[in-house]
Amino acid sequence: MQSKYPQKPGIDFILKQAFFYWNKTLVFQLMFSMVFFGIFLTSLFFFGAKYGIWAQSQELTEALKLGTKAYMEKITELSATENYQMFTYAVWGTTAFLYPLNLGLFQIFRKIDMNEKVELGDLFVGYNGLNFFKYLGYYVFWFLIYRFTIPTLFLAVVWVAMTVFVAPLMFFANKRIFEAISLNLKALRMYFIEIMVCVIVAVLFKYLGFTLFFIGGLFTFPFWNAVIYSLYKTVFSEKY
Repeated sequence: MQSKYPQKPGIDFILKQAFFYWNKTLVFQLMFSMVFFGIFLTSLFFFGAKYGIWAQSQELTEALKLGTKAYMEKITELSATENYQMFTYAVWGTTAFLYPLNLGLFQIFRKIDMNEKVELGDLFVGYNGLNFFKYLGYYVFWFLIYRFTIPTLFLAVVWVAMTVFVAPLMFFANKRIFEAISLNLKALRMYFIEIMVCVIVAVLFKYLGFTLFFIGGLFTFPFWNAVIYSLYKTVFSEKY
């Protein structure tokens, strides 16, 4: 497999292509969200009860009645407890476990390009064999850095842009993490405007469904993957 940079595409072309993949696979988008939120919310409530997080919410409610200062002090106090930290680690672990689902949508988009039959099992291709641990390890590495950049917001967006192609490069081209990041940085220098605009549009649309109509969010939540695949397909020309 070889990669090269073709002539620059327009942002409108990339987004139209992303909407095509998304619209073509709405059933799988819905199934993705149902599996993701089904497991995530189950984990959230289970570990919330296990570590007494829901019981602590009553303390926060009482603190809020005393004012914002008391509320913030109570949050700081509770977040420093061992139970809260264990709950946080459990939620992070659940999110990491769910990450390979995204690779399933990449597989589905590729099958559409190859005119191959799409099956339900394609959604779980990221969990096949040792690949699961490869993508799990990447997400843990990615999230550790993202966690420290999110307070600045700007650096978080930069980190997302720096790694937007890493997962598809690992999946389609079998690249290692740092090799994929290097290729991502080269692409970012050439397609900075296109990538940044598409990232912003993808994030906004991803959560738009939840703000307008909750059920709609189940369809828009996975849209991010269609944008990444459209960008990847446009920026990296592959030979099979």
